[in-house]
Amino acid sequence: MENKQNKPRQNHTVNMENRSKVVITGVTDTDKFTENSVLLYTCMGELIIKGKGLRVTLLSVESGDMAVEGDIDSIIYGDSQVKSPLGFMGRLLK
Repeated sequence: MENKQNKPRQNHTVNMENRSKVVITGVTDTDKFTENSVLLYTCMGELIIKGKGLRVTLLSVESGDMAVEGDIDSIIYGDSQVKSPLGFMGRLLK
């Protein structure tokens, strides 16, 4: 019997500094950035950052790293099965 090795899961971390900067690893995709919210997708699912004066200061698609600065009010995990934004057909059928 042949052993199949599973692909190693990408690490996901969220590190917040003084509620003014958050650094996230394991980012797989992003959806929208506004001054009051950032919607992104990680290897652990959907993630929403809410606050005031938010701005993305680092975004690396290759490494999956992202940094957001501003007045951070909340970090909310959404559906753990959603790892990327829905396409046009997915939005219609949702």
